[in-house]
Amino acid sequence: MTQDVIALTSEMPDARSVLAGLYASGPGLRVSSSAEGAVVHLHAQDGRHVVTVEVPLFVQVPGEVRRLLGDAAVAPEAPVWWTEVRATTAVAEAGRLAGSVAGRLTTLLSGSTWPADAAHTSVVAIPSAEGDSTGIEPFGVDVLTHQAAVIMQDRPVVAATTWLTDLIQTTIPSGRELQIVTPPRTRLTFPVRTLLTNVPARWVVHDPDCGYYDGLTGDVLHWQEGCFTPVTGTEGGIPIADAFRPRPAAPDEQQLHLSIRTTHPAVGDLVLGGALEAAWQTLTGTPPAGWSTAEPVNLPWSPRQLTELARTRARRSAPTWLVAVGAPDRPTIATCRIIRTPAGVEEYITLAVGRTPDQPPPLDALPELAETLATGYGLTSMLTHLRPARADLTTPPHHEPPPVPVSFTLGPDAVRTIGRTRAESAPHLLPTRLGPATRPALHYTLGNGTSPTAWHHLQHLNKHLKSRQ
Repeated sequence: MTQDVIALTSEMPDARSVLAGLYASGPGLRVSSSAEGAVVHLHAQDGRHVVTVEVPLFVQVPGEVRRLLGDAAVAPEAPVWWTEVRATTAVAEAGRLAGSVAGRLTTLLSGSTWPADAAHTSVVAIPSAEGDSTGIEPFGVDVLTHQAAVIMQDRPVVAATTWLTDLIQTTIPSGRELQIVTPPRTRLTFPVRTLLTNVPARWVVHDPDCGYYDGLTGDVLHWQEGCFTPVTGTEGGIPIADAFRPRPAAPDEQQLHLSIRTTHPAVGDLVLGGALEAAWQTLTGTPPAGWSTAEPVNLPWSPRQLTELARTRARRSAPTWLVAVGAPDRPTIATCRIIRTPAGVEEYITLAVGRTPDQPPPLDALPELAETLATGYGLTSMLTHLRPARADLTTPPHHEPPPVPVSFTLGPDAVRTIGRTRAESAPHLLPTRLGPATRPALHYTLGNGTSPTAWHHLQHLNKHLKSRQ
Protein backbone atom coordinates (compact mmCIF):
# COMPACT_ATOMS: atom_id res chain seq x y z
CA MET A 1 0.00 0.00 0.00
CA THR A 2 1.01 3.61 -0.37
CA GLN A 3 3.40 5.01 2.20
CA ASP A 4 2.06 8.50 2.82
CA VAL A 5 2.88 10.67 5.81
CA ILE A 6 1.18 14.01 6.47
CA ALA A 7 2.80 16.72 8.57
CA LEU A 8 0.29 18.93 10.40
CA THR A 9 1.93 22.05 11.80
CA SER A 10 0.78 25.31 13.35
CA GLU A 11 3.67 27.18 11.74
CA MET A 12 4.27 27.60 8.01
CA PRO A 13 6.98 25.31 6.56
CA ASP A 14 9.66 27.73 5.38
CA ALA A 15 12.76 27.11 3.27
CA ARG A 16 14.88 26.23 6.32
CA SER A 17 12.49 23.60 7.68
CA VAL A 18 11.84 22.07 4.26
CA LEU A 19 15.60 21.86 3.64
CA ALA A 20 16.04 20.12 6.98
CA GLY A 21 13.41 17.60 5.95
CA LEU A 22 15.02 16.99 2.58
CA TYR A 23 18.30 16.08 4.30
CA ALA A 24 16.58 13.20 6.12
CA SER A 25 18.59 10.76 3.99
CA GLY A 26 21.83 12.73 4.09
CA PRO A 27 23.36 14.56 1.12
CA GLY A 28 23.27 11.54 -1.20
CA LEU A 29 19.84 12.07 -2.79
CA ARG A 30 19.19 14.29 -5.79
CA VAL A 31 16.39 16.87 -5.79
CA SER A 32 14.08 17.96 -8.60
CA SER A 33 10.79 19.80 -8.78
CA SER A 34 7.61 19.89 -10.85
CA ALA A 35 4.36 21.86 -11.07
CA GLU A 36 6.34 25.12 -11.27
CA GLY A 37 8.21 24.29 -8.08
CA ALA A 38 5.13 23.33 -6.06
CA VAL A 39 6.24 19.69 -5.72
CA VAL A 40 9.73 18.60 -4.70
CA HIS A 41 11.02 15.11 -5.60
CA LEU A 42 13.84 13.17 -3.96
CA HIS A 43 15.69 10.72 -6.23
CA ALA A 44 18.21 8.03 -5.54
CA GLN A 45 21.59 8.34 -7.27
CA ASP A 46 20.38 5.90 -9.96
CA GLY A 47 17.43 8.19 -10.79
CA ARG A 48 14.65 6.31 -9.01
CA HIS A 49 11.90 8.39 -7.45
CA VAL A 50 11.89 7.87 -3.70
CA VAL A 51 9.87 10.60 -1.94
CA THR A 52 7.92 13.66 -2.99
CA VAL A 53 7.02 16.62 -0.80
CA GLU A 54 3.98 18.57 -1.95
CA VAL A 55 3.42 22.27 -1.46
CA PRO A 56 2.09 22.94 2.07
CA LEU A 57 -1.60 23.83 2.22
CA PHE A 58 -2.89 26.37 4.72
CA VAL A 59 -6.15 24.70 5.77
CA GLN A 60 -8.41 27.41 7.17
CA VAL A 61 -11.65 25.36 7.15
CA PRO A 62 -12.55 23.71 10.49
CA GLY A 63 -13.11 19.97 10.48
CA GLU A 64 -11.10 19.08 7.37
CA VAL A 65 -8.35 17.18 9.18
CA ARG A 66 -10.83 14.96 11.01
CA ARG A 67 -13.02 14.49 7.92
CA LEU A 68 -10.13 13.13 5.87
CA LEU A 69 -7.91 11.47 8.46
CA GLY A 70 -10.43 10.23 11.02
CA ASP A 71 -10.99 10.80 14.71
CA ALA A 72 -7.56 9.36 15.59
CA ALA A 73 -5.77 12.25 13.87
CA VAL A 74 -4.18 14.61 16.38
CA ALA A 75 -3.56 18.06 14.96
CA PRO A 76 -3.49 21.71 15.93
CA GLU A 77 -6.83 23.48 15.62
CA ALA A 78 -7.54 25.05 12.24
CA PRO A 79 -5.94 26.92 10.66
CA VAL A 80 -3.21 24.35 10.19
CA TRP A 81 -0.48 23.73 7.62
CA TRP A 82 -0.92 20.38 5.81
CA THR A 83 2.18 18.98 4.08
CA GLU A 84 1.91 15.64 2.23
CA VAL A 85 5.03 13.50 2.01
CA ARG A 86 4.52 10.62 -0.39
CA ALA A 87 6.84 7.61 -0.61
CA THR A 88 7.10 5.17 -3.47
CA THR A 89 6.26 1.55 -2.75
CA ALA A 90 9.06 0.43 -5.08
CA VAL A 91 11.82 1.29 -2.56
CA ALA A 92 11.67 -0.49 0.79
CA GLU A 93 13.28 2.38 2.72
CA ALA A 94 11.10 5.09 1.19
CA GLY A 95 8.37 4.83 3.82
CA ARG A 96 10.81 5.44 6.68
CA LEU A 97 12.36 8.31 4.72
CA ALA A 98 8.92 9.94 4.36
CA GLY A 99 8.44 9.57 8.11
CA SER A 100 11.76 11.28 8.76
CA VAL A 101 10.99 14.17 6.40
CA ALA A 102 7.62 14.75 8.09
CA GLY A 103 9.07 14.19 11.56
CA ARG A 104 11.69 16.87 11.05
CA LEU A 105 9.03 19.31 9.87
CA THR A 106 6.85 18.73 12.92
CA THR A 107 9.83 18.91 15.29
CA LEU A 108 10.82 22.31 13.95
CA LEU A 109 7.30 23.72 13.48
CA SER A 110 5.30 22.40 16.45
CA GLY A 111 2.94 19.81 15.08
CA SER A 112 2.09 16.16 14.59
CA THR A 113 1.99 13.60 11.82
CA TRP A 114 -0.48 11.18 10.39
CA PRO A 115 0.01 8.32 11.02
CA ALA A 116 1.09 9.38 14.50
CA ASP A 117 3.73 6.66 14.82
CA ALA A 118 5.38 7.47 11.47
CA ALA A 119 7.36 10.48 12.68
CA HIS A 120 11.07 10.26 13.54
CA THR A 121 14.20 12.25 12.75
CA SER A 122 16.71 9.51 11.95
CA VAL A 123 18.80 9.58 8.79
CA VAL A 124 17.52 6.98 6.31
CA ALA A 125 20.02 5.80 3.74
CA ILE A 126 18.73 4.73 0.33
CA PRO A 127 20.91 1.98 -1.20
CA SER A 128 21.49 1.75 -4.91
CA ALA A 129 19.20 -0.54 -6.85
CA GLU A 130 20.38 -4.03 -7.63
CA GLY A 131 20.33 -4.89 -11.31
CA ASP A 132 18.73 -2.80 -14.05
CA SER A 133 16.91 0.32 -12.86
CA THR A 134 15.51 1.30 -16.23
CA GLY A 135 11.78 1.52 -16.86
CA ILE A 136 11.14 3.75 -13.83
CA GLU A 137 7.44 4.38 -13.30
CA PRO A 138 6.01 7.90 -13.16
CA PHE A 139 6.04 9.05 -9.56
CA GLY A 140 2.95 8.11 -7.60
CA VAL A 141 2.04 5.15 -9.82
CA ASP A 142 2.77 1.81 -8.18
CA VAL A 143 2.21 -0.33 -11.30
CA LEU A 144 2.06 1.00 -14.85
CA THR A 145 1.02 -1.22 -17.76
CA HIS A 146 -0.39 -0.56 -21.21
CA GLN A 147 -3.89 -1.08 -19.79
CA ALA A 148 -3.80 0.55 -16.34
CA ALA A 149 -2.12 2.89 -13.90
CA VAL A 150 -2.44 1.28 -10.46
CA ILE A 151 -2.03 3.23 -7.24
CA MET A 152 -2.27 1.82 -3.73
CA GLN A 153 -3.82 3.84 -0.89
CA ASP A 154 -3.97 2.93 2.80
CA ARG A 155 -5.85 5.86 4.37
CA PRO A 156 -9.16 6.19 6.24
CA VAL A 157 -10.63 7.82 3.15
CA VAL A 158 -9.35 8.38 -0.38
CA ALA A 159 -9.69 12.10 -1.05
CA ALA A 160 -9.54 14.16 -4.23
CA THR A 161 -6.09 15.52 -3.47
CA THR A 162 -4.18 17.64 -5.95
CA TRP A 163 -1.95 14.65 -6.60
CA LEU A 164 -4.88 12.36 -7.41
CA THR A 165 -6.71 14.84 -9.64
CA ASP A 166 -3.47 15.58 -11.52
CA LEU A 167 -2.88 11.84 -11.92
CA ILE A 168 -6.36 11.41 -13.41
CA GLN A 169 -5.65 14.19 -15.92
CA THR A 170 -2.42 12.54 -17.06
CA THR A 171 -3.61 8.91 -16.97
CA ILE A 172 -6.89 9.14 -18.88
CA PRO A 173 -5.47 10.75 -22.07
CA SER A 174 -2.99 7.86 -22.26
CA GLY A 175 -5.85 5.40 -22.75
CA ARG A 176 -5.20 3.67 -19.44
CA GLU A 177 -7.70 2.96 -16.70
CA LEU A 178 -6.89 4.38 -13.27
CA GLN A 179 -7.18 1.65 -10.63
CA ILE A 180 -7.11 2.57 -6.93
CA VAL A 181 -6.31 -0.34 -4.60
CA THR A 182 -7.30 0.00 -0.93
CA PRO A 183 -7.90 -2.21 2.13
CA PRO A 184 -11.55 -2.92 3.06
CA ARG A 185 -11.61 -0.31 5.85
CA THR A 186 -11.02 2.58 3.42
CA ARG A 187 -13.88 4.75 2.12
CA LEU A 188 -14.16 7.30 -0.70
CA THR A 189 -15.02 10.96 -0.23
CA PHE A 190 -17.97 12.26 -2.20
CA PRO A 191 -15.73 14.19 -4.67
CA VAL A 192 -13.68 11.06 -5.42
CA ARG A 193 -16.85 9.01 -5.87
CA THR A 194 -18.10 11.66 -8.31
CA LEU A 195 -14.82 11.70 -10.24
CA LEU A 196 -14.68 7.92 -10.59
CA THR A 197 -18.12 7.83 -12.25
CA ASN A 198 -16.96 10.19 -14.99
CA VAL A 199 -13.62 8.67 -16.05
CA PRO A 200 -12.29 5.18 -16.86
CA ALA A 201 -11.42 4.12 -13.32
CA ARG A 202 -11.96 1.28 -10.88
CA TRP A 203 -11.88 1.03 -7.09
CA VAL A 204 -10.14 -2.25 -6.24
CA VAL A 205 -10.62 -3.49 -2.67
CA HIS A 206 -8.14 -6.05 -1.33
CA ASP A 207 -9.97 -8.21 1.18
CA PRO A 208 -7.87 -10.93 2.90
CA ASP A 209 -10.84 -13.30 2.93
CA CYS A 210 -11.99 -13.03 -0.67
CA GLY A 211 -9.14 -11.51 -2.65
CA TYR A 212 -9.97 -8.50 -4.81
CA TYR A 213 -13.33 -7.00 -5.68
CA ASP A 214 -14.77 -3.78 -7.14
CA GLY A 215 -15.69 -1.45 -4.28
CA LEU A 216 -18.58 0.11 -6.23
CA THR A 217 -20.13 -2.92 -7.95
CA GLY A 218 -18.96 -5.89 -5.88
CA ASP A 219 -17.57 -7.73 -8.94
CA VAL A 220 -14.88 -10.24 -7.98
CA LEU A 221 -11.64 -9.18 -9.69
CA HIS A 222 -8.35 -10.74 -10.66
CA TRP A 223 -5.16 -9.49 -12.25
CA GLN A 224 -5.12 -10.40 -15.92
CA GLU A 225 -3.21 -8.98 -18.87
CA GLY A 226 -1.95 -5.94 -17.04
CA CYS A 227 -5.01 -4.78 -15.08
CA PHE A 228 -7.68 -5.81 -12.58
CA THR A 229 -10.66 -7.23 -14.47
CA PRO A 230 -13.87 -9.04 -13.41
CA VAL A 231 -13.76 -12.80 -12.98
CA THR A 232 -16.09 -14.80 -15.22
CA GLY A 233 -18.16 -17.30 -13.25
CA THR A 234 -18.93 -20.89 -14.20
CA GLU A 235 -22.23 -19.89 -15.81
CA GLY A 236 -20.84 -16.86 -17.61
CA GLY A 237 -21.85 -14.25 -15.05
CA ILE A 238 -19.62 -12.20 -12.78
CA PRO A 239 -19.66 -13.35 -9.15
CA ILE A 240 -20.25 -10.80 -6.38
CA ALA A 241 -17.85 -10.78 -3.44
CA ASP A 242 -19.34 -11.80 -0.09
CA ALA A 243 -17.65 -8.77 1.49
CA PHE A 244 -19.79 -6.51 -0.73
CA ARG A 245 -23.11 -7.89 0.47
CA PRO A 246 -25.47 -5.39 2.14
CA ARG A 247 -24.73 -4.61 5.77
CA PRO A 248 -26.99 -3.18 8.47
CA ALA A 249 -27.05 0.58 8.09
CA ALA A 250 -27.34 3.18 10.80
CA PRO A 251 -31.06 3.82 11.41
CA ASP A 252 -32.48 6.48 9.13
CA GLU A 253 -29.16 7.88 7.88
CA GLN A 254 -29.81 9.45 4.48
CA GLN A 255 -28.23 11.52 1.76
CA LEU A 256 -30.06 14.13 -0.30
CA HIS A 257 -28.38 14.60 -3.69
CA LEU A 258 -28.97 17.51 -6.05
CA SER A 259 -27.70 17.83 -9.63
CA ILE A 260 -27.99 21.49 -10.63
CA ARG A 261 -27.13 23.06 -13.97
CA THR A 262 -27.07 26.82 -14.45
CA THR A 263 -26.28 29.02 -17.47
CA HIS A 264 -25.19 32.66 -17.26
CA PRO A 265 -24.40 35.32 -19.86
CA ALA A 266 -20.62 35.78 -20.15
CA VAL A 267 -20.58 39.38 -18.90
CA GLY A 268 -17.79 41.20 -17.11
CA ASP A 269 -19.57 41.58 -13.77
CA LEU A 270 -20.67 37.94 -13.53
CA VAL A 271 -20.13 36.38 -10.08
CA LEU A 272 -20.29 32.59 -9.90
CA GLY A 273 -21.12 30.37 -6.94
CA GLY A 274 -24.42 32.09 -6.18
CA ALA A 275 -26.56 29.08 -7.08
CA LEU A 276 -24.46 26.78 -4.90
CA GLU A 277 -24.59 29.21 -1.99
CA ALA A 278 -28.37 29.66 -2.35
CA ALA A 279 -28.92 25.89 -2.35
CA TRP A 280 -26.64 25.47 0.66
CA GLN A 281 -28.41 28.24 2.57
CA THR A 282 -31.89 26.86 1.80
CA LEU A 283 -31.08 23.28 2.75
CA THR A 284 -28.79 23.81 5.76
CA GLY A 285 -29.44 27.33 7.01
CA THR A 286 -25.80 28.37 6.50
CA PRO A 287 -23.53 29.15 3.52
CA PRO A 288 -20.64 26.87 2.55
CA ALA A 289 -17.70 26.96 4.95
CA GLY A 290 -14.94 26.64 2.39
CA TRP A 291 -13.87 25.82 -1.15
CA SER A 292 -10.81 24.61 -3.03
CA THR A 293 -9.77 22.92 -6.25
CA ALA A 294 -8.90 19.73 -4.33
CA GLU A 295 -9.14 18.11 -0.92
CA PRO A 296 -8.44 19.07 1.81
CA VAL A 297 -10.62 22.12 1.29
CA ASN A 298 -8.46 24.96 2.55
CA LEU A 299 -10.01 28.34 1.61
CA PRO A 300 -12.89 30.17 3.31
CA TRP A 301 -15.96 30.41 1.06
CA SER A 302 -15.64 33.27 -1.44
CA PRO A 303 -17.69 33.50 -4.67
CA ARG A 304 -15.47 36.38 -5.78
CA GLN A 305 -12.27 34.33 -5.52
CA LEU A 306 -13.68 31.28 -7.26
CA THR A 307 -15.01 33.54 -10.04
CA GLU A 308 -11.55 35.03 -10.52
CA LEU A 309 -10.07 31.53 -10.77
CA ALA A 310 -12.70 30.40 -13.29
CA ARG A 311 -12.17 33.56 -15.38
CA THR A 312 -8.40 33.02 -15.42
CA ARG A 313 -8.77 29.40 -16.49
CA ALA A 314 -11.39 30.29 -19.12
CA ARG A 315 -8.83 32.57 -20.80
CA ARG A 316 -6.78 29.39 -21.35
CA SER A 317 -9.89 27.52 -22.58
CA ALA A 318 -9.70 25.34 -19.47
CA PRO A 319 -12.65 24.31 -17.27
CA THR A 320 -12.66 24.83 -13.51
CA TRP A 321 -13.42 22.02 -11.06
CA LEU A 322 -13.85 22.78 -7.37
CA VAL A 323 -15.01 21.31 -4.07
CA ALA A 324 -17.04 23.04 -1.36
CA VAL A 325 -17.69 21.81 2.19
CA GLY A 326 -19.92 22.83 5.09
CA ALA A 327 -19.53 23.08 8.83
CA PRO A 328 -18.42 19.87 10.62
CA ASP A 329 -21.78 19.49 12.42
CA ARG A 330 -23.75 19.71 9.15
CA PRO A 331 -22.27 17.21 6.66
CA THR A 332 -22.62 18.89 3.28
CA ILE A 333 -20.29 18.73 0.30
CA ALA A 334 -20.43 19.66 -3.35
CA THR A 335 -18.44 19.58 -6.54
CA CYS A 336 -18.84 22.18 -9.25
CA ARG A 337 -17.55 22.19 -12.82
CA ILE A 338 -17.51 25.55 -14.59
CA ILE A 339 -17.11 25.73 -18.36
CA ARG A 340 -17.39 28.38 -21.06
CA THR A 341 -19.75 27.33 -23.88
CA PRO A 342 -21.50 29.07 -26.80
CA ALA A 343 -24.51 29.46 -24.48
CA GLY A 344 -22.47 31.37 -21.90
CA VAL A 345 -20.91 30.25 -18.62
CA GLU A 346 -22.32 26.99 -17.30
CA GLU A 347 -22.09 25.52 -13.80
CA TYR A 348 -22.62 21.80 -13.20
CA ILE A 349 -23.18 21.38 -9.46
CA THR A 350 -23.48 18.10 -7.58
CA LEU A 351 -24.50 18.72 -3.97
CA ALA A 352 -24.91 16.14 -1.20
CA VAL A 353 -26.46 16.75 2.22
CA GLY A 354 -26.12 14.14 4.97
CA ARG A 355 -29.02 13.61 7.36
CA THR A 356 -29.41 11.73 10.66
CA PRO A 357 -32.68 10.76 12.41
CA ASP A 358 -32.81 14.09 14.24
CA GLN A 359 -32.33 15.98 10.95
CA PRO A 360 -34.86 14.71 8.37
CA PRO A 361 -34.18 15.62 4.72
CA PRO A 362 -35.69 19.04 3.85
CA LEU A 363 -37.85 17.83 0.96
CA ASP A 364 -40.44 20.53 1.61
CA ALA A 365 -37.81 23.17 0.80
CA LEU A 366 -37.15 21.88 -2.73
CA PRO A 367 -39.89 23.89 -4.52
CA GLU A 368 -38.70 27.05 -2.75
CA LEU A 369 -35.12 26.32 -3.78
CA ALA A 370 -36.18 25.59 -7.36
CA GLU A 371 -37.95 28.95 -7.60
CA THR A 372 -34.99 30.79 -6.09
CA LEU A 373 -32.59 29.26 -8.59
CA ALA A 374 -34.98 29.76 -11.53
CA THR A 375 -35.65 33.44 -10.85
CA GLY A 376 -32.24 34.58 -9.69
CA TYR A 377 -29.46 32.19 -10.66
CA GLY A 378 -29.95 31.06 -14.27
CA LEU A 379 -31.31 27.58 -13.53
CA THR A 380 -31.39 25.25 -16.52
CA SER A 381 -32.37 22.09 -14.63
CA MET A 382 -32.31 20.49 -11.20
CA LEU A 383 -32.72 16.81 -10.35
CA THR A 384 -32.92 15.61 -6.74
CA HIS A 385 -32.53 12.12 -5.26
CA LEU A 386 -32.77 10.60 -1.79
CA ARG A 387 -30.92 7.50 -0.67
CA PRO A 388 -30.31 5.55 2.55
CA ALA A 389 -26.57 5.98 3.05
CA ARG A 390 -23.93 7.24 5.47
CA ALA A 391 -24.67 10.71 6.81
CA ASP A 392 -20.94 11.56 6.65
CA LEU A 393 -21.25 11.36 2.83
CA THR A 394 -18.44 8.86 2.34
CA THR A 395 -18.79 5.70 0.26
CA PRO A 396 -17.87 2.37 1.92
CA PRO A 397 -16.75 -0.69 -0.09
CA HIS A 398 -20.04 -2.55 0.28
CA HIS A 399 -23.51 -2.37 -1.22
CA GLU A 400 -25.69 0.65 -0.49
CA PRO A 401 -29.27 1.07 -1.72
CA PRO A 402 -29.56 3.08 -4.96
CA PRO A 403 -30.87 6.65 -4.89
CA VAL A 404 -34.55 7.31 -5.63
CA PRO A 405 -35.67 10.41 -7.59
CA VAL A 406 -37.64 13.04 -5.67
CA SER A 407 -38.15 15.93 -8.09
CA PHE A 408 -37.09 17.50 -11.37
CA THR A 409 -37.14 21.19 -12.32
CA LEU A 410 -36.87 22.80 -15.75
CA GLY A 411 -35.61 26.38 -15.86
CA PRO A 412 -37.53 29.00 -17.85
CA ASP A 413 -35.22 28.93 -20.88
CA ALA A 414 -35.47 25.13 -21.04
CA VAL A 415 -39.28 25.36 -20.83
CA ARG A 416 -39.30 27.81 -23.72
CA THR A 417 -36.98 25.60 -25.82
CA ILE A 418 -39.08 22.48 -25.28
CA GLY A 419 -42.35 24.35 -25.60
CA ARG A 420 -44.50 25.29 -22.65
CA THR A 421 -47.53 23.31 -23.82
CA ARG A 422 -45.52 20.14 -24.21
CA ALA A 423 -43.60 20.63 -20.96
CA GLU A 424 -46.87 21.02 -19.04
CA SER A 425 -48.54 17.98 -20.60
CA ALA A 426 -46.31 15.21 -19.27
CA PRO A 427 -48.35 12.03 -18.62
CA HIS A 428 -49.35 11.48 -14.97
CA LEU A 429 -47.27 14.46 -13.79
CA LEU A 430 -48.74 17.89 -13.20
CA PRO A 431 -45.87 20.38 -12.81
CA THR A 432 -45.93 23.40 -10.53
CA ARG A 433 -45.29 26.75 -12.21
CA LEU A 434 -42.59 28.79 -10.55
CA GLY A 435 -41.66 32.42 -11.10
CA PRO A 436 -43.31 34.91 -13.50
CA ALA A 437 -46.41 33.65 -15.28
CA THR A 438 -45.04 34.84 -18.62
CA ARG A 439 -41.75 33.00 -18.18
CA PRO A 440 -42.24 30.18 -15.68
CA ALA A 441 -40.02 27.35 -14.56
CA LEU A 442 -41.70 23.97 -14.08
CA HIS A 443 -41.20 21.78 -11.02
CA TYR A 444 -42.20 18.10 -11.22
CA THR A 445 -42.66 16.07 -8.03
CA LEU A 446 -41.66 12.45 -8.74
CA GLY A 447 -42.10 10.92 -5.28
CA ASN A 448 -40.99 11.14 -1.67
CA GLY A 449 -37.69 9.32 -2.13
CA THR A 450 -38.91 5.93 -0.92
CA SER A 451 -40.70 4.31 -3.88
CA PRO A 452 -38.67 2.97 -6.84
CA THR A 453 -41.63 3.80 -9.11
CA ALA A 454 -40.23 7.34 -9.16
CA TRP A 455 -37.63 6.04 -11.62
CA HIS A 456 -40.43 5.15 -14.04
CA HIS A 457 -41.93 8.62 -13.65
CA LEU A 458 -38.53 10.18 -14.44
CA GLN A 459 -37.95 7.94 -17.46
CA HIS A 460 -41.39 8.71 -18.91
CA LEU A 461 -40.84 12.43 -18.27
CA ASN A 462 -37.47 12.42 -20.02
CA LYS A 463 -38.92 10.55 -22.99
CA HIS A 464 -41.84 12.96 -23.20
CA LEU A 465 -39.67 16.08 -23.02
CA LYS A 466 -37.20 14.81 -25.63
CA SER A 467 -39.73 13.48 -28.12
CA ARG A 468 -40.84 15.57 -31.08
CA GLN A 469 -44.31 16.93 -31.29
